[in-house]
Amino acid sequence: MNASRFDRRRFLWTAGGGLGGVALAHLLGAEGLLADDGSGEHPHADPRPRPRPEWNGGLHHPARARRVVELFMSGAASQCDTFDYKPLLIKKHGERFDPGGKVELFQSVPGAVMQSPWSWRQYGGSGKWMSSLVSHMADCVDDMAFLPSMVSKSNVHGPATFLQNTGFVLPGFPSFGAWVSYGLGSLNSNLPSFVVLPDSRGFAPNGPANWAAGFLPASFQGTMVKASSKNPIFDLFPPEDPEVTPDAQRDGLAVLDRLNRAHREERAGDSRLDARIASYELAARLQLSAPEVLDVAGESRAVRNLYGLDEPITADFGRNCLIARRLLERGVRFVQVWSGADNGFPRRNWDSHEDIARDHGEMGRSMDKPAAALIKDLKARGMLDDTLIIWTTEFGRMPCSQGGKGRDHNPSTFTSWLAGGGVKGGVTYGASDEWSYRAAENPTAGYDLHATALHLLGIDHTRLTFRHNGIDRRLTDVHGRVIREILA
Repeated sequence: MNASRFDRRRFLWTAGGGLGGVALAHLLGAEGLLADDGSGEHPHADPRPRPRPEWNGGLHHPARARRVVELFMSGAASQCDTFDYKPLLIKKHGERFDPGGKVELFQSVPGAVMQSPWSWRQYGGSGKWMSSLVSHMADCVDDMAFLPSMVSKSNVHGPATFLQNTGFVLPGFPSFGAWVSYGLGSLNSNLPSFVVLPDSRGFAPNGPANWAAGFLPASFQGTMVKASSKNPIFDLFPPEDPEVTPDAQRDGLAVLDRLNRAHREERAGDSRLDARIASYELAARLQLSAPEVLDVAGESRAVRNLYGLDEPITADFGRNCLIARRLLERGVRFVQVWSGADNGFPRRNWDSHEDIARDHGEMGRSMDKPAAALIKDLKARGMLDDTLIIWTTEFGRMPCSQGGKGRDHNPSTFTSWLAGGGVKGGVTYGASDEWSYRAAENPTAGYDLHATALHLLGIDHTRLTFRHNGIDRRLTDVHGRVIREILA
C-alpha cells in the first residue's frame, strides 16, 4: 500500500473501520491485549491528558468549586426587563429619554423612555426585585449573587461575545472553558473536560470559535453536543460495513499508528496531531459513556416536570440544562449551555430590536424555568456547594425604545449572576444608574467575572498562563479583580 496517497482521515475510514476500530483498539489496550509494535511505547496505554509543561499544575489555594456550568444568553438579554428594576422607567414611560449628554446607539436614534412589559416585585429574604419574565428564577434569589453593573468594550455582537467568552474582542484566543480545561483537566477520563450545548436552532455569532482552544493545545477546545439531534456528537459512531473485519481494523490501526509517529517526528512542537490522537482515544471511550449520559429517559417524572421537558416552550433548553447536570455529576469540568442562535427572523435569540415583549417573551419563557430547575436540582443533589453556575450575556439593552417596541444595544451596563460554588447568595454587587443606562457603582468587566470564577476553582488568574508569541497570555489579559464581596 502506498501510504502517501492517503491522508489520515481517509485512511482511518477506509482501512481502520472508523471510530469502531479505535474503540476496539482502546478496549484491547486497556486490557493489555494489543501486540507490542516494537517501539517500547504503547500507543493507547494511558488515556489521561498529556503533561502541560507551561502550567505548573495543582491549585494555588483551596477551591470552593470543582466544576462550572455557564448559561450564555446570546443576542444581549435586557437587564431592565429581567433583573434591574428601575421605577424611573415606569414613571417616565413615553417621555423623552434624557440621561444627560450624547446618547450613542448601535442602529437607531433614542426613542422615548420605555418601561418593561413585565411587572416587578420583591422576592426572598433578600427582597430582590425581579421581573415576572423570570419568575421561576425569582424563587432562587437567595442562592444568587447579582452583578448589575457589568460593562463591555463593544456594542457589536461578535466582538462582545468573544470578549465575554475569551477576554478579547478579536478571534484566536482560548475560551473560558478551554482555560479551565487546560488548568484543571477532567474529573472523568471517559468524558471531555469541556462540553458545549448550543441552541438547537443554530450557532450564536462566532459559532464554534466561542469555545475554541485558540493557541492552547487543541485538545482543550469544547466538545459540542447537539442533544436534540439524531447524532448528538459528530462522527461518534462509524457507518456499518460488514466487510471490515476485526483483523482488518487492528492491521489498519497499526499502520495508522506508524504514520502518526512519522508525522509527529517531522513536526516537533505541533500539538494538532497529539490533539487528534487524544480526541480519537476519547471518542473510543465516548462510544461507551456518551449514550448513557445523553439518555434522559430514565429521569423521573418530577425531574422532567422541573426542567419543562414536556412543554414545547422549555423542552430544548430544559433538555440541555438537564444534560448539563448529568454531565457535571459524571465528572465534566466545564459545561456551557447556549440560549439563542443567529439573527434569523423571526428572532431566534435575545437581540430584540423590533419587539421586546414578543421576542424576550419567548426567549425568557424558554430559559427561565430550566435555569431555575438547574439551581434547584443541583441543590437537592448536594452538588450546588461545589458547582459554580454563571448566567451571562454579551451586553445589555437600552432603557429607551427602538421603533416604538424594541430596544437597541447597550454595552454600558448589563447584568450577570452567579450561584453555588462558594458564592454568597442573596447579594448584589454594584449598581446601574437610575435609568439602567450606565454602570454607576462598581463597574464590573468580564475580566472580573473570569478572575472570580478561577479563584473559586482554586486558581490565581494572574498565574494561569501560556506563552504564545513571546507573551505570557492569560484569560484575563492584564486586567481582572476577584469580586470578594460576593464570596461566601
